[in-house]
Amino acid sequence: MKARTVEEQQDDDLVRTMRQKTQLELVFPPRATGEARSDAAEATEIRTATIVPESSMMVGVTREAVVARDNLRQALDHVRRNKGAPGIDGMTIDDLAAYLKDHWPQIRVQLLDGSYRPQPVRRVAIPKASGGTRALGIPTVLDRFIQQAVLQPLPAALDPSFSEASTSPTEMAG
Repeated sequence: MKARTVEEQQDDDLVRTMRQKTQLELVFPPRATGEARSDAAEATEIRTATIVPESSMMVGVTREAVVARDNLRQALDHVRRNKGAPGIDGMTIDDLAAYLKDHWPQIRVQLLDGSYRPQPVRRVAIPKASGGTRALGIPTVLDRFIQQAVLQPLPAALDPSFSEASTSPTEMAG
């Protein structure tokens, strides 16, 4: 066996180190920074959700359950309690009830026939405790109301044994 020089040993060590580094990069990709990408401090989000027709296989929640009067009252109360800033339309929570009185029949038809489209989300940069900013998406008050109306019937539909007195994971976290 041929004796190896110090240079040959160093070259082998360098190749081995580079190979290990490459393998680590393949296994562990660079970590994300956690920062939302934003070109402006405040803008409108242009991406929208993909429209998928309601499946006949979907069990439980119907569109009629979403637009039921009691469900809507609870959703409105929930949105009022949560407060929040206006979305891109500038409508405040105080303006929502009057807007619904004037526009509910059209919105209800859109929800029932699946043609309702949420408005774009307003983007606002908010400061982080560690410095820098992060992007926050603010939906319109109307869209928050509709999201809440859709959300409320889900627990009972997904788990019929779910009790009204049970605590949801979101209530436990908040």
